[in-house]
Formats: sequence, C-alpha cells, structure tokens
Amino acid sequence: MSNGKLGIWVLTALVVGNMVGSGIFMLPATLAKAASPAGVLLAWGVTGLGVLMLALVFGSLAIRKPTLKGGPQAYAKELFREGTRRSDLAGYMVAWGYWAANWAGNVAIITTFASYLSTFFPIMTSSATWFRLGGFTVTVGHGLTFLVCTALLWGVHALIMGGVEGAGKVNFIATAAKVLGFVFFIGICLFAFEKSNLLPLFQPRAASNGTPLGLFGQMNNAALDTLWAFVGVESAIVLSSRARKARDVKLATLFGLLIALAIYVGITLLAMGALPQHELMNTDKPLIDALDHVIGSAGGYVMAVLGLISLTGSAIGWILLSAEVPYQAARDNMFPRWFLKTNRRGAPKASLIVTNLMAQVLIFSTLSDSMAGAFNFVITLATLSYLLPYVVASIYHVALVVRGETYAENPRGRVVDGIIAVLATVYSLWVVKAGSADLKTFLLGVAMLVSGLVFFPLVPKSDNRPEQRPFSSEVGASSSARP
Repeated sequence: MSNGKLGIWVLTALVVGNMVGSGIFMLPATLAKAASPAGVLLAWGVTGLGVLMLALVFGSLAIRKPTLKGGPQAYAKELFREGTRRSDLAGYMVAWGYWAANWAGNVAIITTFASYLSTFFPIMTSSATWFRLGGFTVTVGHGLTFLVCTALLWGVHALIMGGVEGAGKVNFIATAAKVLGFVFFIGICLFAFEKSNLLPLFQPRAASNGTPLGLFGQMNNAALDTLWAFVGVESAIVLSSRARKARDVKLATLFGLLIALAIYVGITLLAMGALPQHELMNTDKPLIDALDHVIGSAGGYVMAVLGLISLTGSAIGWILLSAEVPYQAARDNMFPRWFLKTNRRGAPKASLIVTNLMAQVLIFSTLSDSMAGAFNFVITLATLSYLLPYVVASIYHVALVVRGETYAENPRGRVVDGIIAVLATVYSLWVVKAGSADLKTFLLGVAMLVSGLVFFPLVPKSDNRPEQRPFSSEVGASSSARP
C-alpha cells in the first residue's frame, strides 16, 4: 500500500468483500425455495456469465479511459457532448441515485450487525418497555439496537476520518478473516455432504401464483436472487483513482468476481448436500443447520462470529465507498464543490459527514416496528439506483466500440470488446427489469432519481470547471459487502 495507493490484492479484497455480505447466510435457503438443485446451478452459471461480461466491461474501461475516475457516473456524463448541461445532469443523476441508495444499504448492514450481536446478548431482543414519550413507546430491545447501530456508524466515521489508509487496513483484515471463515465452512461441510440430498436434480417448484415452473422457469426464479449477490462488482472502478495502476483495477475486478463466485457456488452446493431439500427450504438459518450436522450446537456461535467480522468490514468499506461517490462527482463538476472538502489526513470530510447524517436519520427506524416499515420502503426506492450504473457502463462501452474510440491501434480487440459490451448491455437491462419487476418498484425508483433534481441547480456548470487537485497521500483500501 505504498504512497497511499491501492495495490491489486487490496483492490481484489475490496471487490470480494463488497459482494460477499451477510446475505450469503440465508442465500442457500432462499435459492432452495426458488428452484430445485438443477435450476439453482443453472442460475449461478447464467448470472456468473452475465456479471463476468460486466466485469470485463469495467476492466476494459479502466484501461481505455483511465482519466475517467469514479466509475459509472463519469461514463454517464461522457455519453453526452462535453460541456453541455445534459452531460452534467446525466452524471449527476447516476451519482445521486447510487449515493442515496447507499444510505439505506449502509443502514441495512449496520442493523444486520446488531441482529447478529443479539446472539450473544439476548437482551437486545427484549420487548420490555424502556421508556415512553407521549404516545411513543420504546422497548429495551429497540433502544439497545438503536444505540449499537449509532455507535457502529460513528465509530466507523471516526476510523475513516483518522485516515483512510488505516481504515482500509482494518477492512482488509476483516475481509481476509471472512474469506477464511467461509473456506472453513466449505471444508467442514464436505464431511456432511450427501449426494442423495441433491437428487433428483430437477424437482417441482411453483411461482408465487402457484403456477408450476419448468427448469428454465426455476432458473429465472433463482436468478432474481443470485443477481443481488454480485452488487458491488463495480467497487474497484469506483475507487479507481486510488489504484496504483489502471491494470490493477481490471485484474482486481476479475479476480474478485471469480473468488466471490467460487465462494457462493461452494457454499450453496455444500449446503444443498448437507441438508435435505425440504429441510433447506424451511430453515431460517441454513449455514448454522449445516454446521450443526458436523460440529453440533456450536455452529450457531461460529456463524454469528463470522457474521460480525463480515459486517464490520462491510460497514467500513461501504461507508467509505459511499462517501467517495459525491467526492469524485464534485471533482468532475457533477456535485456541489462543497463535497470536495477533506481533512488533513485526506479523508473526504464533507461527503462523509453528510453520508453518515443521512444514515443516522434512517437508523431511527430501529426504534419501532412501524418506523422499520418506512425503512423497508426506502430500500424499495433504492432498487433501481443500485442497478442503473451497470446499464450506463455497458452502453458507454458499446458507444466507444461503435465510434472506434481508443481502438486505432488494435482493431481486432474492437470486435471482441463489442461482443462483450453488447452481452453486458443485454444482461444489465435484464437485471434492471428483473430487479424492479413490478411497476410499483420501478416507478418508486424513478421517483427517487427524479427527487435529486431539487439539488441539481447547486451543481456548477462544466464550462466553469474547478482545478483538479491531487489526492492526499493518506489514502488506503477498503473491502465491503451488502447484506
């Protein structure tokens, strides 16, 4: 991590940690309900291939357009004529949506941390009344959850403000421990693996309306769950300005994807082999139940510890990544210049403060069940904003190929990249369609993006571009995850 820049393995850890979050602990059961073993394996294959196309697009853009920092928001801006207000608006909307979505995503990580912590402190689930304020009652469990979530949020804030590089080192350790923990799980479950639990490979499953699903119907059903497992594959490109070399961004994205895919498929396959299908479909703790078959009741505590380690790294990485988005956008005249403020250690001070204040507002949802419903509504709003960057990056790469830009010296590479970019575009459009399948979710996502127009007048025009300042040398790494 010399000179505050991120090397290939730190970037790889960022990508792996970003994708492999707490959601993996429930994923085998979720997939078992959606499809039979054959459908699940096909879903991983199709989703993995689609995300590989996206990873190749991100990697190619990192090398061909190394001056575009910050990821998809910069690509959105480049889709329009330089210096126009439409260009500014396109970049701003992608940055705004992704940033705002991360407020809710960060709180999802933090509240999940509190949930895992309750394994060791059952009082955090107590329904006893703590205090009343008018007609509003706060239980002991809700109050303690709120305090734990607040402490984690601002503890991570203080860590990052003390130096991004130091925070990155803590995050790197957490990611390494997480990967080793999952490798341990895979190794242990090999002893409980029963091939008969996977047979027959094709078994009956039904859609939500009761209609029987064929093999490809099951695959599509499961793919709706597997696609969320790869949110975060864009992490290295978002932090590309902090990388030592543009090539490191491409390799880290590819290595990170392959490592994450191996973990996902390994855990899914071994959980299916350790538990009968009917049991896997009905459990709310599949990894714990799988471990119980081998090491007994200690499995729950092992998974809880692994979850806490995983979520600590996730919180550090995603909060840092979230603050980076408006900071980089401000450098490219897509956000108000106020977000350029850093502290003496190079941390994006202004961006980090606003990001965490918005997260704190959402953490208040932990104080009551009715407020938690409002938080779930915000998560629905954020769906489209998480997926839009994939479409933008893919379309931008198609535009580069069509124009022949950057391909003067290697026309053969243009054909290959064109095929990859088109496949990535098709996949990313399917991801948006599947991820916001019902009209309500899609329209709410559009509403969230449009709400950002209120602040767009504060964005300076491109013809009045501020001087590009170099990064501080106090810059480091992070790895993170979404639940």
